[in-house]
Amino acid sequence: MSQKTAIVTGAARGIGLATTDVFLDERRLVAMVDRDADVLLTEAADRENVFPILCDVSDPEQVSQMITEALDKLGQIDALVNNAGVADFGPIEDTSFDRWRRVMETNLDGVFLCSQAAIPALKDSQGCIVNIASISGLRASTLRVAYGTSKAAVIHLTQQQAAELGEFGIRANCVAPGPVRTKLAMAVHTQEIIDAYHDAIPLNRYGSEREIAEVIAFLCSDKASFVTGQLISADGGFESTGIGLPALRT
Repeated sequence: MSQKTAIVTGAARGIGLATTDVFLDERRLVAMVDRDADVLLTEAADRENVFPILCDVSDPEQVSQMITEALDKLGQIDALVNNAGVADFGPIEDTSFDRWRRVMETNLDGVFLCSQAAIPALKDSQGCIVNIASISGLRASTLRVAYGTSKAAVIHLTQQQAAELGEFGIRANCVAPGPVRTKLAMAVHTQEIIDAYHDAIPLNRYGSEREIAEVIAFLCSDKASFVTGQLISADGGFESTGIGLPALRT
């Protein structure tokens, strides 16, 4: 059997980097895709069996070139993880159309473009797609009109992919992370917000990037061979506890 492979977008940091590391632990070859050249090349230099590819996933031409390059480097595409995304929070009335489009073009258009471009290769390998949404696509909250809407659309897009691509042996699933203890989150979350999240999450803590990555890797594995069109909320139970947090309403 040939060595398993994967493409991970948004691979330079956070959940994408953690997913890359889990795949490497599984001895996969990984194409690390990101538009942040400096961070991507630095992280790739510290790892074996990876191929860094610069790409803005919102640009159709760059995406087409990325898939071609990934196939050249990897030989085949067994898994595509659409993780690249931007978080831009603000009130509805202050969200300009340009701001709305910046979120949509990466979070939603990027998932569509990368998946579409990869379909021929995924047909050959009977591979899989895992799209990264967010708990914000399932439960409304303030300041997330663009972000939450984009992630809700990703969840539905996943179901469309599963329904249409299943006959070719391609599986498509979605992961919706809840609050994750990233460097960025810890830099911007006040103690009040941290305490509110802990109170609202049944497991009483943030998740880790690695915990989300393990769910992604499971969905890409043969252990999930009969799982498609599904959403897994990796959120410590957050979705089950209601809508909104008082600390996030201002």
